[in-house]
Amino acid sequence: MHDLVIRNATVVDGSGDRPFVGDVAVDGELIAEVGDDVGAGRREVDADGLLLTPGWVDIHSHYDGQATWDPHLVPSGAHGVTTTVFGNCGVGFAPAKAEDRSALITIMEGVEDIPGAALWEGLTWDWETFPDYLDALESTGRSVDVAALLPHSAVRAYVMGAEPSIRGVATDDQIDRMKTIVRDAVASGAFGLSTSRTKLHLGSDGKAVPGSFVELEELLELAGAVRDGGGGIIQGVTDWTAGDPAREFAWFRRISQEFGLPVAFALVQDDQIPGNIYQVLDLLAEARADGLDVHAGVGVRPVGMLINLESEIHPLSGHPSYQEIASLPADERVARMRDPEFKRRLLSEDSTITNSFWRPRLTNPAQMFVLGDPPEYEPGPERSVSHLAKEAGCSPDEYVYDFLVERGRSDWIMIPLFNYSDGDLAPQLDMMRHPETVISLADGGAHCRLICDASAPTYLLTHWVRDRDRGERLPLERAVQMQTQETAAAWGFTDRGEIRPGLRADLNLIDFDALRLLPPRWATDLPADGKRLLQDAEGYVATFQAGRQTWSDGSPTGVLPGRLVRGFGRR
Repeated sequence: MHDLVIRNATVVDGSGDRPFVGDVAVDGELIAEVGDDVGAGRREVDADGLLLTPGWVDIHSHYDGQATWDPHLVPSGAHGVTTTVFGNCGVGFAPAKAEDRSALITIMEGVEDIPGAALWEGLTWDWETFPDYLDALESTGRSVDVAALLPHSAVRAYVMGAEPSIRGVATDDQIDRMKTIVRDAVASGAFGLSTSRTKLHLGSDGKAVPGSFVELEELLELAGAVRDGGGGIIQGVTDWTAGDPAREFAWFRRISQEFGLPVAFALVQDDQIPGNIYQVLDLLAEARADGLDVHAGVGVRPVGMLINLESEIHPLSGHPSYQEIASLPADERVARMRDPEFKRRLLSEDSTITNSFWRPRLTNPAQMFVLGDPPEYEPGPERSVSHLAKEAGCSPDEYVYDFLVERGRSDWIMIPLFNYSDGDLAPQLDMMRHPETVISLADGGAHCRLICDASAPTYLLTHWVRDRDRGERLPLERAVQMQTQETAAAWGFTDRGEIRPGLRADLNLIDFDALRLLPPRWATDLPADGKRLLQDAEGYVATFQAGRQTWSDGSPTGVLPGRLVRGFGRR
């Protein structure tokens, strides 16, 4: 008799094959049988009319800190994620000397917008080396399996000191010490090494991330140490709009060519040079034709910011009059803003925001869109602030002002920062369909006060399969494969990603007709009452981790079979 049998499900098995109605039997942590008659189970679940998929394999999150205090990795766990990889983008919390902890928190607070107070209260710091950190992760049960990359910035800070590591050139002795750390980390189970080379990544003190300015030689030395430790992923983020994309790509290509390692990098469309994504996609195809394992991680919707009355930054937050009331409770702010004289004065002012990244994005009403309910992440121009202001017979600033007063606690304005240069998601679909890309960049645990893209796995099913009305959709079986078999295979998870005998019983049971995203909401569920955006979903009937039910109708069951998945060096 099997431990668990799920009967009469519409099985979307992750392989890309068409769905079929059948039964799935589970023994222990593994799938035992898939078919029409799999025998009896100690527990049986009637899944008639429901989808059964593999659990989502999320390869880009930032739960480096949260994984030490939250066993459910909210919100990703609530969106069907059963495996996640953090330590991306070159930032993390190990290795860490006591005197460097503040610097690492400052980096994470700035780069990934995770409140520093929450990190200070939540992190236990019962580790110094990266192997110690992995042991700390392994000591705690979760409802999600986790894997960790070794962050380049932490390695540099550990060897060179926090401040010198930002722009300093490492000596030969320091390179050797870094190589030893990398080799030992990978041999202990790090999934690889991550690094950041983008000017957008700054700590909360405005300083660049250590590793941003290193020469290729340092990365080559560290990539060799990854190989010597047993192998793993080299993951990076860079600026494809700065200079020649072929030059940056050559770095990733050479790492894969010299060391035989898989290389992954983030790819988004930037308004400055929106066509660069196609040049990078062509470079990926050339690398694959040459036998190299290089792929890009791409998202499924615009990367942007969501703003309402509770946001710290919005189109009016730089006006001197608003700054006078910014620290007041929301009710008091609204009361002040209802004063006609206050409104007149504020609207007569110019914003004091001068930052070259933020100012153009906070002053372009054609690229601000009312999100609504249900949330619309592929809005047409008719939802733009410029269009709505014209309809209302007012200026864009006045429209935003009235929006914040009347709807600023129940609705949102979305400002796309990337992936929406064309006013729709057609280029995003081109990236998603390219054979050398994988679905990524959900960024669970990060950008807490700007976005909640950890809901991306749900969006991939609802928008791209069922609801999209501004272009082509994806077949259900293809969308499921994109975030199960393909992500698992690209990152070396050989024991999961499909529903077939012998693989882990990580499963989602979904009411597809009822599956939907709710509007984002503010929550204060981080340590030290840290504030962040969350986005809930309806339609996840059950999630199973290693054969045990961890989520039921959107709530955790309290069962924690999730574990640390160690990388290539420990296999």
